[in-house]
Amino acid sequence: MKKKRWHNKIAYQIYPKSFSDSNDDGIGDLRGIINKLDYIQSLGVDLIWISPIYKSPFVDQGYDISDYYAIAEEFGTMEDFDELLAEARKRNMQIIMDLVINHCSDQHEWFQKALADPYGEFADYFFFRPGKDGQPPSNYRSYFGGSAWEPIPGTDLYYLHAFAKEQPDLNWENPRVLDELYRMIRWWLDKGIAGFRIDAIINIKKDLCFPDFPADGPDGLAPFSQMVESVDGVGELLNELRKQTFEPYDAFTIGEVFNIREDQVEEFVGTEGYFSSMFDFTGEILTKGKRGWYDAPAFDFKLWRDLVLAEQHKNQGIAMLANIIENHDEPRGASKYLPDYARNAAGIKMLAAVSILLRGIPFLYQGQEIGMQNVERGSIAEFDDISTKDEYAKALQAGLSAAEALALCNARSRDHTRTPMQWNDEPYAGFSRVRPWLPVNPNYDWLNVQAQEADPGSVLHFYRHLLAFRKNAENIDLFTYGACRQRFEDEDRVFAFERSLGDR
Repeated sequence: MKKKRWHNKIAYQIYPKSFSDSNDDGIGDLRGIINKLDYIQSLGVDLIWISPIYKSPFVDQGYDISDYYAIAEEFGTMEDFDELLAEARKRNMQIIMDLVINHCSDQHEWFQKALADPYGEFADYFFFRPGKDGQPPSNYRSYFGGSAWEPIPGTDLYYLHAFAKEQPDLNWENPRVLDELYRMIRWWLDKGIAGFRIDAIINIKKDLCFPDFPADGPDGLAPFSQMVESVDGVGELLNELRKQTFEPYDAFTIGEVFNIREDQVEEFVGTEGYFSSMFDFTGEILTKGKRGWYDAPAFDFKLWRDLVLAEQHKNQGIAMLANIIENHDEPRGASKYLPDYARNAAGIKMLAAVSILLRGIPFLYQGQEIGMQNVERGSIAEFDDISTKDEYAKALQAGLSAAEALALCNARSRDHTRTPMQWNDEPYAGFSRVRPWLPVNPNYDWLNVQAQEADPGSVLHFYRHLLAFRKNAENIDLFTYGACRQRFEDEDRVFAFERSLGDR
């Protein structure tokens, strides 16, 4: 594997709505991030990944973009963003942004023009298809539940959406769409960002015949992913994307990639791959049900450990994957991976070692460095996340009681990693001086950055020490390129591995 400049980097993900509120409106913003750059730098971070900050109706918290060239007013201005870039650069940190190009918002100008003329030029920016005998064109279930086809009022047409109906899929077979997307990507790279995390990118290739698949549930629908996995040709689209945008800028790119075969890893993220890296989603895949959260297997620590270390062994020498314990689409790692008896500083430090010392690029998520945890809610009405509400409905439809469905949401909701960052023990955890958009975890009075700064034995200090240890001049090559080998595999409750390079 050819060495790359980004192989030894450390990344930190910010969910801007929940990170730091500088103007006391209950919503985090860009100036709040600027105010915390010294803190982020103190962790030893090189790259800051910021979840979507584009203009959006926020049906799916910014992953429904209505203007790719504008900053959402809730987060600030383009001038704020330019200042963030400059201030991060002063601290030897770079910014990567979320790139959401499988779909856009139904409020985007392109889609509004398509609705105004369903048989015109802009209709071909999307997938408009006639129904079949009064039914949708095919039986795909969207990732958020329900049909992936939405009727267009006043016509017999439907439009395709892999996610929410407010997120119509873009037509990657249309050269005009590609020209628009390539131009937008280059525009952001010209501003000086270091690259992108590419959202849901495996979904861009469609089978234009849109065949039906066998239904797998009482709704008569089949998973959208079944169509995605059945069609060839995504590689050609990704290769052209790379050549037209990322490659000329030597941009760092990390793909959100699911459902590829083992023999495709090098194709996607090898030396000449489509992306610089992709996430190792072993932990997420392991706890994923075929139909939803309600039929997902219980978490198995030993199986997770063995699969993670098997991935390490398979991919060393081929690719540099990104290691995650949690992100904005997952519950908190401390709550997911640790049993009740180990949900303490010692257990959380174990997760830190897994996150930072394995081979690959460590991606930390805001609050992970202090061990933030899930927060239990008393009713489905207390959740904000669109996918959580869908999973609750699916669980009820499958026959679970309301209490059982709520328990699933309390264990798995994306809202857990979206609660406000816990900075101190002041009201609203120092995130804001007014009630935040999402309630703060009640444990903020003892679990917060300020308290851990004052405790040399805290999880926060442990993260700092580990990151400094990994990046030390004597160790950086070992932890970047060294082999990873499992140890004590017969011990069911031990996650142990050895890193080695040459005679070290």
